[in-house]
Amino acid sequence: MSRIGNNPITVPETVNVSLQGSEIIVKGKLGELSQTIDSSISVSVNENIISLTRQSDNKDVRSKHGLYRALISNMIEGVNNGHTKKLELRGVGYRASTQGKKLDISVGYSHNIIFDIPEEVKVTAETEKGKAPIVTISGHDKQLVGAIAARIRAERKPEPYKGKGIRYVDEYVRKKAGKTAAK
Repeated sequence: MSRIGNNPITVPETVNVSLQGSEIIVKGKLGELSQTIDSSISVSVNENIISLTRQSDNKDVRSKHGLYRALISNMIEGVNNGHTKKLELRGVGYRASTQGKKLDISVGYSHNIIFDIPEEVKVTAETEKGKAPIVTISGHDKQLVGAIAARIRAERKPEPYKGKGIRYVDEYVRKKAGKTAAK
């Protein structure tokens, strides 16, 4: 029995939800998102509550029940409040700056890495003296925000000896002991 899928979703008054066939469309102050729902899951919208039911207890259908409930909940949260990811650039000489819809980071390579940022996402880079630069990625689509953050982090993952690299602000990196000198 899906515990997540059975929970009803409460829709705030600032969000408009419409169901067109197998597609659910969510509109809010930050934008509009849509998701196609599998035919094995039925969605009902009553006033400000969305409930999902499944047609069978098949393992695949049970997993989709919880998945679509979480996706719809994230869509409502995104168009109402938005989603944010913060990345920290730890290392000597690591820098980040934004120019329009481009993010320019310098993370120890011979060249700077430039990312083209989609229109739906807002990226800011803050540099404070004595602290690591922080890149903030925000937008209404949680999946897109997470994918862009992961793509930026993949350029220089945090290494376990000194902890240098690009990491999420709340991420913990376990440190390893280095080699000891022979006597």
